[in-house]
Amino acid sequence: MNDLSLRLTALRKEHKLTKKAMAEALGLSRQTVSNWEKGDIEPNIGVLAKIASYFGVSTDYLLGHETYTTHYEEKYRQEDFYWGKKINTLAYEMLKLMPPTRPLRLLDVGCGEGQAAVFFARNGYHVTAFDIAVSGLEKGRRLAQAAGVHINFYQADLLRHEPEGMFDVIYSTDVLEYVPAEHRRNVLCQWQEHTSVGGLNVLDVFVEKSFIATAPDWEHGKEFFWNTGELFSYYANKWQIELIREPIFDCDSAGIPHKHCMDMMIARRMA
Repeated sequence: MNDLSLRLTALRKEHKLTKKAMAEALGLSRQTVSNWEKGDIEPNIGVLAKIASYFGVSTDYLLGHETYTTHYEEKYRQEDFYWGKKINTLAYEMLKLMPPTRPLRLLDVGCGEGQAAVFFARNGYHVTAFDIAVSGLEKGRRLAQAAGVHINFYQADLLRHEPEGMFDVIYSTDVLEYVPAEHRRNVLCQWQEHTSVGGLNVLDVFVEKSFIATAPDWEHGKEFFWNTGELFSYYANKWQIELIREPIFDCDSAGIPHKHCMDMMIARRMA
């Protein structure tokens, strides 16, 4: 499989289409769709444009040339902090479970504008943080400078990134919805391998519920729901689950009130 076949498969599943239904919508055979997803053949440019139009994405996205940088670059250029300065409750739970009574290395994955990274650094952690949006990283550096703390900020793409060295904490919130199902095991296994014994993975994911409407600003084809309990299933054997929650909460992003459901987890590596 290649990037194109993975994205076609992810889009079809995100829209809850069978291969047959997708083929009929595009005026093609089921076998053609199946061959695309296996990576045996690729759609020509005319069909590729038709697929992009059908799913509401760009051809650059399908071909893997487009990342999420453009989307967030613009948002993070605003003077105010796009996500506000409120820190996720998981950060406080993590502080209780692993206070920095000794030097602890923390990796903030998808750090956005750096609010959580600075919070952790101010509380005594040795923080490394990355994001794909340069404007967010610049904002984070300014915030760290104002707070008088040092953070190793750098740019990286979540799906192509492998951590360097070992960390006592890997923290990632409001990020994993950008990981298609086909990539999840690989991404989480890498994080686990780079977590020290006794260390924590602190994560949350958006969960799909039939009784909750999809958020109006949800980016179909770029953001992907998880199933209830799916996140926890990757943390067996060597991991002790310290915290599990599945809250449903109100949100007004895009200026339209709606609800979200999240699975939240803190897991400790035991071996």
